[in-house]
Amino acid sequence: MKTLFFTASVVALSLSFGVLTGAASAQDRVPMQAPPTPAIEAAKDVAYPGVLKLSVDATDLDRKIFQVRETIPVAKAGPMTILYPQWVPGGHSPRNDLDKLAGLVITANGTSLPWTRDPVAVHAFHFDVPAGATEVQLSYQFLTPVKPDVGRVLVTDDMLNVQWLQLGFYPAGYYTRRIQIEPTVKLPEGWGFGTALEKASTSGQSTTFKTTTFETLVDSPMFAGRYYKQVDLDPNGSVPVRLNIVADKPDLLEIKPEALQIHRNLVQQAYKLYGAHHYDHYDFLLALTDKMGGIGLEHHRSSENGVVPKYFTDWDKTFVGRDLLAHEYTHSWNGKFRRGADLYTPTLNEPMRDSLMWVYEGQTQYWGNVLAARSGLQTKQQGLESLAITAALYDTRAGRNWRNVLDTTNDPIIANRKPASWTSWQRSEDYYSEGQLVWLDADTLIREKTGGKKSLDDFAKAFFGVENGSYVVLTYDFDTVVQTLNGVVPYDWASFLKTRIEGLSARAPLDGLTRGGYKLVYTDTPTEFFKAAETKGKIVNLSYSLGITIGKEGVLSAVNWDTPAFKAGLTAGETLVAVNGTAYSDDLIKDAVKATAKAGAAPVELLIKDGERYRTVKIDYTGGARYPRLERIEGTPARLDDIYAARK
Repeated sequence: MKTLFFTASVVALSLSFGVLTGAASAQDRVPMQAPPTPAIEAAKDVAYPGVLKLSVDATDLDRKIFQVRETIPVAKAGPMTILYPQWVPGGHSPRNDLDKLAGLVITANGTSLPWTRDPVAVHAFHFDVPAGATEVQLSYQFLTPVKPDVGRVLVTDDMLNVQWLQLGFYPAGYYTRRIQIEPTVKLPEGWGFGTALEKASTSGQSTTFKTTTFETLVDSPMFAGRYYKQVDLDPNGSVPVRLNIVADKPDLLEIKPEALQIHRNLVQQAYKLYGAHHYDHYDFLLALTDKMGGIGLEHHRSSENGVVPKYFTDWDKTFVGRDLLAHEYTHSWNGKFRRGADLYTPTLNEPMRDSLMWVYEGQTQYWGNVLAARSGLQTKQQGLESLAITAALYDTRAGRNWRNVLDTTNDPIIANRKPASWTSWQRSEDYYSEGQLVWLDADTLIREKTGGKKSLDDFAKAFFGVENGSYVVLTYDFDTVVQTLNGVVPYDWASFLKTRIEGLSARAPLDGLTRGGYKLVYTDTPTEFFKAAETKGKIVNLSYSLGITIGKEGVLSAVNWDTPAFKAGLTAGETLVAVNGTAYSDDLIKDAVKATAKAGAAPVELLIKDGERYRTVKIDYTGGARYPRLERIEGTPARLDDIYAARK
């Protein structure tokens, strides 16, 4: 028995030691990592052998499905990779709708070819080209959103939007400007269309366009519709500029002569500002609709613009947002022709960098507002009232305390325009409108320093007005911007820009207003533009009093950081049920806020519903109604008036 016990003890000790030894070994073991996926062939600046053919059948209005076929010539057998575009020009982000691509089948010589999606670069598809094949054929569907919560609606019963970026593949290993492609589209019977592509031939419902580069193709979308109209905006111009309109109903296409003249003015005012053009023709694509998804997207020789259905027929009421066409048109010069060097890429699957968005979008926001006033799309007063809203928004934006404008240029990549819970603190693409204020600051400073002899108009001519007629991208960097400004008037422009773009400040750069002869003030009545913006957005905007914006049915769409509403514990998404004991209405909350200016006024008491929970909130606020507007500073030069005046 003793011997057995000894043996058992030794075995147990050995097993225990083994476990401990094994544990130590496991602790020291390095996990095995899978090898990296094979590199995709780098793009080269050489011509692709042959012409791709892309055919889109867009006639399925019931199911809103685009049927696509593509032929890609091949020069040799063996492994091949094709790319679906990932990065969206004008969107400044990797947001192309890969998830809506379906049914991909690749064949050669009538035989189906197995394909594999790259597990890392998921927009890349690998397959083997068989011996003897001279081309491969692709067939697939693009499943356009059938409802808004799936994505932007592209197809309705009466109009559609073809964005080639979503519809074509291109072979890896080549710059997109060196790949030739011939596109064809089949539309519903009798529909008209507008696009910057040039027509080659028509057969029945199908139109084939002239061979172009893949880069130009994706930059040349189409609006098509049952109710379509084309208008010449520059009848005597050296190159055509056209307005291509699709509408939900035929009567919406009617344009009053004065409205048509204003759109023609836009072209002429842009030419006077920039001193050149960078297209061989330009096509505004304009959708008058509340059914197809809204859009404002720039291209070199065209732009996609979505506006309210009664844009023309209720001309006197649709001035809010009417700077859209001026903004997107300006992008032909700023963003498409002149482009930040770190934003330009030779393919659509290489990362873009957005560090100069405060020029690309910020100055475009500035010129869009200015050209809208100069052309008559908005009156001078409407331009001033719109500017007041922008100035107030950014002068009260709490997030300016921790996040500079430069960092917001990363937002297209970081946030991709997803809704934010606390926009006033998080900030979201503020390089647009805070950039607008920076360029107003620069414009008025130039005017002040030169006694009105020069202005930012001179910068525009020097920066954008070169190489007239060319639409080959001309890149720039920060130093180029500074050098051009110094060519207008010598100054420490590098410090000027870096302070405003890279610095932190609790207040927005509003010196441009005061140099322009105006100051930002708050009154107890809103401007006409402010009221129209509320009506268009279907909101009640109390940002500058309680610090809230209220949407449909009393739902709080925004609560601004560190405002009375924020301090009282309110949060976006909650529902305002009652105000001071009475069922909520828009007028009731406005009256309650206005009453807080009276001596001895009680706090505003709100009944709030948050899911299944109700609570009463008292907001300690005594400032009354506050709405932004610009007020003239007597005895100072009215430089803003001159900025908004039409050029002769």
